[in-house]
Amino acid sequence: MENKIYNEFLKILDANQILLNEPMKNHTSFKVGGPVDIMVLPKNADEIKNILKLIKTVRIPFYIMGNGSNLLVRDKGIRGCVIKIGKNMSNIEIKGERVKAQTGILLSRLSKVLLRNELSGFEFASGIPGSLGGAVTMNAGAYGGEMKDVLESIEVIDNEGNISQLVGEEMKLGYRTSAIQGKDIIALSATMNFTKGNYQDIKTKIEDLDYRRKTKQPLEWPSAGSTFRRPHGYFAGKLIQDAGLRGFSMGRAQVSDLHCGFVINKGDATAEEIITLIRYIQKKVKDKFGVDLETEVKIIGEE
Repeated sequence: MENKIYNEFLKILDANQILLNEPMKNHTSFKVGGPVDIMVLPKNADEIKNILKLIKTVRIPFYIMGNGSNLLVRDKGIRGCVIKIGKNMSNIEIKGERVKAQTGILLSRLSKVLLRNELSGFEFASGIPGSLGGAVTMNAGAYGGEMKDVLESIEVIDNEGNISQLVGEEMKLGYRTSAIQGKDIIALSATMNFTKGNYQDIKTKIEDLDYRRKTKQPLEWPSAGSTFRRPHGYFAGKLIQDAGLRGFSMGRAQVSDLHCGFVINKGDATAEEIITLIRYIQKKVKDKFGVDLETEVKIIGEE
């Protein structure tokens, strides 16, 4: 069956855009995860249309991913197909202070392009280790800035191959959420508005935020960034610290010594070790403070 499906994909994609039994640990910032049956790497909306049409025909489950910086894949991997919106879809168009970019572009690369063009307003996202698609989907934010501050519209495609635009309030941008979450649509590109700035001022602000990240976050270890959403009225990291879990580990998964809001992979951790630690943290915080910690990282794959 797998070979048959592979041959069908070959009719619409180049061979180097199709990966069989691909280890998901190669595609997530946590560096864990078993294999997906088939991963495809589209280059444009037309290819995505054809992929969705084929998936519907052969009736296999599928999952959409970006840079994998907010993803935890279980050790048994994923059955079906993963559509990765990555570097194949990273074109940028700049017209004055308006920028349209495909959602596969990394935020770090987009930030550098904006810096070269002296466009300000994206400094907050320069060090977020994800793609534009992921940032748009979860309304990513840091250091007082959020995607909603710069987003004008999002171009999306649904499972039937229909392309449309989400504009203004249609995007439903809230705390780590958007209209894309929980719906069968894929973000293709985003149009953003910035302000003209001074190159050195922008560069200085980016460097300052990068320094703050490096001194306060365990960037040297694989992780998915902040493991938990911020509970109303609290800070997840502070709750975890006050529960006595700073540096606590299960196998090779550990609560960071530097920032308790981060669960890190200390070296060849399994997804099961990380998930077990996450559940333990949730229980300890609930028992001690009565607060439910919701994961910000998405856990997917075969149990």
